[in-house]
Amino acid sequence: MSGDNTTIFTSYDRNPKLYDELYDPDGKVTKVYKKLFKLYGKHSIADYYELNNKAKASFFNQGITFRVYSEEKTNEKIFPFDLFPRIIGAAEWEHIESGVKQRCLALNKFLWDLYHDREILRDGVVPLELVTTSENYLDQMIGVDPPGGIYTHISGTDIIRHNDGKFYVLEDNIRCPSGVSYVLSNRTALKRALFGVFNHYNAHTVTNYAENLLELLETVKPAGVDIPTTVVLTPGMYNSAFYEHSYLAKTMGVELVEGRDLFVENDFVYMKTIAGPEKVDIIYRRIDDAFLDPLEFRKDSSLGVPGLFAAYKKGNVTIANAPGTGVADDKAVYTYMPDIIRYYLDEEPILNNVKTYHCSRKDELEYVLEHIRELVVKPVDEAGGYGISIGNTLTDEQVEQVRKDLRASPRKYVAQPILSLSVHPTYIEESQSFEQRHIDLRTFTVMGPEKSFVLKGGLTRVALRKGNLIVNSSQGGGSKDTWVLKK
Repeated sequence: MSGDNTTIFTSYDRNPKLYDELYDPDGKVTKVYKKLFKLYGKHSIADYYELNNKAKASFFNQGITFRVYSEEKTNEKIFPFDLFPRIIGAAEWEHIESGVKQRCLALNKFLWDLYHDREILRDGVVPLELVTTSENYLDQMIGVDPPGGIYTHISGTDIIRHNDGKFYVLEDNIRCPSGVSYVLSNRTALKRALFGVFNHYNAHTVTNYAENLLELLETVKPAGVDIPTTVVLTPGMYNSAFYEHSYLAKTMGVELVEGRDLFVENDFVYMKTIAGPEKVDIIYRRIDDAFLDPLEFRKDSSLGVPGLFAAYKKGNVTIANAPGTGVADDKAVYTYMPDIIRYYLDEEPILNNVKTYHCSRKDELEYVLEHIRELVVKPVDEAGGYGISIGNTLTDEQVEQVRKDLRASPRKYVAQPILSLSVHPTYIEESQSFEQRHIDLRTFTVMGPEKSFVLKGGLTRVALRKGNLIVNSSQGGGSKDTWVLKK
């Protein structure tokens, strides 16, 4: 560092081998960060320590927490938040936004085809066996027409920037993507702690998400309904994302309900209220398919609503996201995304996939078995960073266990090269200084029959442990406010 910058950036150690969002290849602060760098540079370590504690207090007072599950115990933690924001320029954001919209549109067309004409399977673009062996494929959805033709009402697309400076999609999340409440809470906490800093930039708002979500959900209301009643269906207060469920219900101005609050009569869904039953038209569900309806799926489910799926098939209620969408965010299906985009849209993918090996293919399995040390091995149906093996961190015994698992259930795994996610200055409490930490970006897209909306911000997740590439909160990660600049 040059000049008299003897404050919070003094000890920042920039590794030139990593793509640092703050710096250009010549080691100079990039144009979009120059103003922010100067503003933050005015703070001493003591100042920043106090600001960081204010942000933590803000999160604590708002009840912004998440649950981490382990075999020994379950912990509820304040969601780690870093006050130094990530900035994305207008041109880069335009590229990202157009790319995620393209993927979401293609995935929705793919789902319609899978549950109707199956043309992509007949044409051999995607293997039939890949679809039918997915744990998230639902025979019950064959021939069902979701209102407005929309399966993927809410999508979360995980994006990384590699050392080459390009953006890559790491995975698509279209079952019950979570994290958007932290986007909104991050902005609130940052503005409270550093309002003067935020006002130096012309960034897009993120506070319009709930409004746009409700508006687009109402465009897929059941036929014959004028003013729909919408609810958020949660598994309950012990779910890891319960804060988000309650936050979204509150900001949309709708009821937060559990399965026991709803019942079905004559194939219509009703909510119990002190004034008597009230018909429900749209359910933004945050519970998995298997638990939606004990009459149709898991019989032991106490989280769902008996008869709900029958009401859905009759077109009397909208469920967002539609049941059966999980087949399309299977990490094995991800390997076919470029082909899926070309097939349905006749376009080249705007955002690249990460090179992915699917272990059900014999030649690719052999490659993965031989090169485990160079790869990240992932279960196709897990979320939250669980079950991931990063080859260069494994002991010899762990490598052999991964090989054993791959040989036993090859359909269950994919593998990707160990990519170097870009890094970003992040305040580390233990050292009370800024250090490089790996980040990714989860964008949120809401889609209706006529238009779609991408939240101009997204969730920048941070791997808080040095050198760690897994950014999920369940694995010790945190997040940053994400500023998308206006043109």
